[in-house]
Amino acid sequence: MPSAIEQVHREYARRGLVVLAVNMEESRETVRGWVRDRGITMDVLLDMTGDVNGAWNVTHSPMVFLIGRDGRLIARAIGNRPWTEPEGRALLDALVAP
Repeated sequence: MPSAIEQVHREYARRGLVVLAVNMEESRETVRGWVRDRGITMDVLLDMTGDVNGAWNVTHSPMVFLIGRDGRLIARAIGNRPWTEPEGRALLDALVAP
């Protein structure tokens, strides 16, 4: 079974939601194996230099940033969230509404 965030990617991509994972610690080979072994289909960015971490002020892992269609930050969530539960889906549905 896919992780909650991978499930969100699979279900909402066709509605315009982009899910991007950012790895800040592991090597390219480790991340490649993780993607393969778990059947990850979302894009995964390797932040080997910490530039993304610094630019977005990442303080915890996992951390989710919700960015609107206009490119502006709407909200951020620290830690795991119930994205596939009714409350999480309601928020995601609102984000992708026309």
